[in-house]
Amino acid sequence: MAAMDLTDYVDALRGSLTTAAAAGGAQAQETARLLADTMEPAVRLALIDALSAMAAEVTAALDETLVDIRLRGRDPEVVVVPAAHDPGRRPAPAAEPADDVADEGSMARISLRLPDGLKARAEAAASSSGTSLNTWLVRAVTAALREPSPPPSGRGPRRYTGFARS
Repeated sequence: MAAMDLTDYVDALRGSLTTAAAAGGAQAQETARLLADTMEPAVRLALIDALSAMAAEVTAALDETLVDIRLRGRDPEVVVVPAAHDPGRRPAPAAEPADDVADEGSMARISLRLPDGLKARAEAAASSSGTSLNTWLVRAVTAALREPSPPPSGRGPRRYTGFARS
């Protein structure tokens, strides 16, 4: 797939803003020009967010087909991963019922930095389970939060037991 060039959309918005400012004086036109130039990154991000939301809706509507938006440089790329139709392939497991932590209705975006090797292993695990990396990570975090963590012992990693005579 080729990357989508967002320049035409950004330029159309820039043109609309300067046209609207033409009704004002020279100061309004200069302000509109400066505003249009400085808001380009925000406009690109808003367009990518809209495309990502659309891809998520399309993915939800399709049966085991993943529609993903990936960045190639500054421009998004639409990637469609069709469902594999292997007779021996088991369908992806149904999502576990969401608990209160996982289903609050709103989403938060985070940056996660992983070593390349770990990222490759996570992508392979996600692919083998038939899900996107994001979905796989959300499920992994949810599962980790469900498991109780052992209480801290207050001692170091080496613990000695027994008795001594004096």
